[in-house]
Amino acid sequence: MAVFRPTRYVRSVDSIDVDDLCDEGIRCVLVDRDNTLVPRDTKVAPPEVRAWLRDLRSVGISVCMVSNNFHTKAVCASARDLGCEVVHHAMKPAPIAVHVALGHMGVTKEEAILVGDQLFTDVMAGNLAGVTTVLVRPQSQEDLWYTKILRKVERLFLKNVRYEGE
Repeated sequence: MAVFRPTRYVRSVDSIDVDDLCDEGIRCVLVDRDNTLVPRDTKVAPPEVRAWLRDLRSVGISVCMVSNNFHTKAVCASARDLGCEVVHHAMKPAPIAVHVALGHMGVTKEEAILVGDQLFTDVMAGNLAGVTTVLVRPQSQEDLWYTKILRKVERLFLKNVRYEGE
């Protein structure tokens, strides 16, 4: 099903070329927090993620964190630390938070991409909202118990998706 198929599948957020995004007319990156920007095991964004976010902002691409995490203080602290706007309690795969983020950031769905590490939340929400989706590999193996189960099912759906990794 197309709703479960990312537009692209890459190693990590910093694998997404900022110049390519500019060439594609992207003005905003909507991005998941846990295991996409911030590893679940360290809860601190690595230097390469911080550099990628700086590169985005340097060319005028805005960033909005769209997170399902219900720990509002932690999510807002991460967003503040990384210089991102934030929509928390997103309830992905429902596309509502994606639409809210697009409106908040003042961009159309054609001017945005959604980047995340989970097929059944991030990619599905982005696809349902009509934005380009980029799936990244999770930054750590630490996950919630139900996410670990979903990751096994994800592998079945990703068998025919081209991975642009090493």
